[in-house]
Amino acid sequence: MTAAEVLTGGGIILVAMTLIQIAPIKLDPWSAVARAIGRAINKDVIEKLDETREILDAHIKMDGARTADAHRARILQFNNELLRDIPHTREEFIEILAEIDQYEKYCKENPDYQNNRTTHAVANISRVYDDRLIKHDFLKEETP
Repeated sequence: MTAAEVLTGGGIILVAMTLIQIAPIKLDPWSAVARAIGRAINKDVIEKLDETREILDAHIKMDGARTADAHRARILQFNNELLRDIPHTREEFIEILAEIDQYEKYCKENPDYQNNRTTHAVANISRVYDDRLIKHDFLKEETP
């Protein structure tokens, strides 16, 4: 095979790849070749980004669990105060209900998170809040 034959064959392949890319059918060999070359050149960078993404995902998960733990601690503390007959204002109840909402949202989005510690506390807080709404006997806030 002579150089002229190789160049002629290569030219035919070049023209065919260009025509395929232009054709209405969405075959794009040039982009595929460029993508493959780009991946080969940037292999180390891509691997490092994947490692960084895994580390970041682990940190995000840990931070979410810590936040949920803080919500849970506040819920349990508030319930303990109710059990010890420490009165609360309506605003304090509204704040704890917001904490409960955030905590329950996290638990729904993360089913592997242990949630069995607050079930009864949330039920008790809701029951006491409903009772206070009916009786209108929240702790009154003092105005200066």
